[in-house]
Amino acid sequence: MSSDRDGIGRRDFLRGASGLYAALAAAPMMATASDRDVVADESDLTALSAGSLSQAIQNQKASSREVMEAYLARIQRLNPTYNALVSLRDPDELLAEADQADREMAAGQIRGWMHGMPHAIKDLANAKGLPTSLGSPLFAGQIAKQDDLFVSRIRDAGAIFIGKTNTPEFGYGSQTYNTVFGTTRNAYDPNLCAGGSSGGAAAGLATHMLPVADGSDMMGSLRNPAGFNNVIGFRPTQGRVPEVPRGDVFLEQLAVSGPMGRNVEDTIRLLTTLSGSDPRDPLSLRDTLPPVEQFKPASLQGFRIGWMGDFDGYLATEPGVLEICQQSLESLETHGVIVEECQPDYDMSRLWQTWLTFRHWGTSGAADLYANEELRALVKPEVIWEIEGSFGLTAAQISQAAAARSDWYRALLTLFGQYDLLALPTAQVFPFNAEVHWPPAINGKEMDTYHRWMEVVIGGTLAGVPVVNLPAGFNPGGQPMGLQFLGPFGADQSVLEFALGYEQVTDHLNRRPPNPTA
Repeated sequence: MSSDRDGIGRRDFLRGASGLYAALAAAPMMATASDRDVVADESDLTALSAGSLSQAIQNQKASSREVMEAYLARIQRLNPTYNALVSLRDPDELLAEADQADREMAAGQIRGWMHGMPHAIKDLANAKGLPTSLGSPLFAGQIAKQDDLFVSRIRDAGAIFIGKTNTPEFGYGSQTYNTVFGTTRNAYDPNLCAGGSSGGAAAGLATHMLPVADGSDMMGSLRNPAGFNNVIGFRPTQGRVPEVPRGDVFLEQLAVSGPMGRNVEDTIRLLTTLSGSDPRDPLSLRDTLPPVEQFKPASLQGFRIGWMGDFDGYLATEPGVLEICQQSLESLETHGVIVEECQPDYDMSRLWQTWLTFRHWGTSGAADLYANEELRALVKPEVIWEIEGSFGLTAAQISQAAAARSDWYRALLTLFGQYDLLALPTAQVFPFNAEVHWPPAINGKEMDTYHRWMEVVIGGTLAGVPVVNLPAGFNPGGQPMGLQFLGPFGADQSVLEFALGYEQVTDHLNRRPPNPTA
């Protein structure tokens, strides 16, 4: 629900007011679900996966100008309906940059695997020269003076930044609406929400207005919108993607940046671009992920998955959610996967209280904003509620939350001794009406906070482990649902190799949005 920068750029604001290319280009392309569904007209460049698009540009089968023209035309046609992309740049400027990319390509000057490809940055992160509005009227139109680290890595890989992707105000809430740009709509039904806080990124991917997307995740912000829009979202192990700049480099360990893709291969490609330690983030991981061609689909025979479901009835879930997830898991059993129900030895209500303590603590520096009645009136109620929750927090409460978080990690570690991965639904409800800010109740159970309906995602965040959202299927109304697969700390490659295997034996990604037209 809240997002990485959700918790990073937001938190900092509240506290103070080309070797890679060679490896990728040389690698044989994996068969992807996106490419199996290249629509009727293969000349439509926007239908290609990011990996195939990269290869087409590198092999000069398509020019960057042609690619940019195709994407701009699609954005012009679809974005008025879905409102996924915001702060879009002037088309003439973008075409001029595409022409420059073509000249560089002709001269053998290749920046990276994203050379000449359009890309939009989530509007919680800074991209030099573009607005960083944070979905808030307090910052609408502010221009970034420099790139955040992961943004600079995407730029260095050759991407052309066309604008930003929409997000809730400061990333709070898994419903992408704000008073600056409006509401982002679900790719499969524009009457429904896209999730959040990476809602613009997910809807832009699913409608093929973007080839690949970055996002961020504190409370499911890479996972929930991916599940709601039938794409891939990956929350890396904490520290896998360094967060620079960031005011606090030691205590803030809940929010991360990460990749989203139309398929698993594209997600891996972007992850390898984003990841890699940086001395300015002392807790960033020192190990290095291999290039994408070294990721191989996992053998599913004998693979063990622990299904935690709704934590033995603890979580309220909309009818149909668990059933769709279980059906997808059962289909894996026909390929040799062993799926067993399991539960962590932990009081889940304690985990929720731990979550609230950390969430509120993250807004504890916002006293000045709260004290200014004029500014406070411009901020949405959910943000104000979080700030008010920080009042009166004691060191003892924060210490207790840290101990509870550590106990939770150890509880999952015990389960990882028995299972390769642990599984949960990505959300407790299907995509809901886009005019509703958050579900007031689930299956008759009242939600006591604006984010209680996303409680299912906090376990992966608090453990700091890698979590991938994979599509689980659709309900009779055509609404998507996703599955979270959690792996041991640092096992990003293993989790994604399972995802490649999952993608090979399921067909959920082949189901494109119905008639995605304006």
